Amino acid sequence: MKDKKFSIINLMIIISSIVFFVALIALLFGDWLDQNFNVIGIRIATLFVAFASFCSSTAFSLLIFMHNRTVNRANDDANKRAELFRNLTFASTNYSIIEFMDRMLIYDESPRYVEKYIYKKNLDFHMIEDQVPEEDITKNPENYRFISIKIPFKVSEGKLVSSIILDKLKFKRDDVNYEFSAPRGMKGSRAYILYNEQTKRNNVIINLIAPKDTDFWLSSKINVFSKISINIEIISLLGVRVKGVNELYFTNPEQIEGDGTNTYRINSSNFTLTEMPRVTQLYSKAVQEEETRLTENQE
Repeated sequence: MKDKKFSIINLMIIISSIVFFVALIALLFGDWLDQNFNVIGIRIATLFVAFASFCSSTAFSLLIFMHNRTVNRANDDANKRAELFRNLTFASTNYSIIEFMDRMLIYDESPRYVEKYIYKKNLDFHMIEDQVPEEDITKNPENYRFISIKIPFKVSEGKLVSSIILDKLKFKRDDVNYEFSAPRGMKGSRAYILYNEQTKRNNVIINLIAPKDTDFWLSSKINVFSKISINIEIISLLGVRVKGVNELYFTNPEQIEGDGTNTYRINSSNFTLTEMPRVTQLYSKAVQEEETRLTENQE
């Protein structure tokens, strides 16, 4: 862009110089042109002078235009910096960080929710064990085990939590890792946030899908794990997003509950921030529908 600007200026300088010298020569030799070409010489000289005036006006207008464009760019840059500063200030004071606490429960998912989501081919609230084909889950759900994890949490810093999205979940047993990921094509799996009236605590509920022949979870025995790692995205009530990894260390259960539930006592919950707080784009359903309608009309 700078090279183009300098080339235009150089061209204007060269043309103006040529016109100036031609007009100056025409004025100096005006008498000779009048004697030899009658009034045509004066007309030629007048024409060159008028053209020179036009060139100078054009050059002056060009300089004003370039100055205004530079000022506009400076204003746009200042506005963007101010908006960025406002977003950073807003994000730094309105994020949410949670801490898992007390005890973690692992149990078979309720058949009611399996029918509500799996049979309707909706995997938004489920995480799938790696190497499992998603298409086969909805076609042959009887070949898979559906598991739920419930963990109490509290907001250790920041505002109230609006939603929790999980990207990856890793269970470690001795030297074996069991990894669960969000369905293909999705940024993350949504987790339920359930408030318990008796304990006055919030609980996050994570649903998992694993083949029935896997040794990851057996409801008839105590399932021992050494560590759980959760890649989590937390969105506050004011729309500020925080990403991090939460590692849970716990005491394995000594017995199985009557309904097959395994209870793990959480000893430590370590949260590591992987992405600084950022303001997310919040759109209401009405605004989304209006944008869709305008797009369709334009097409």
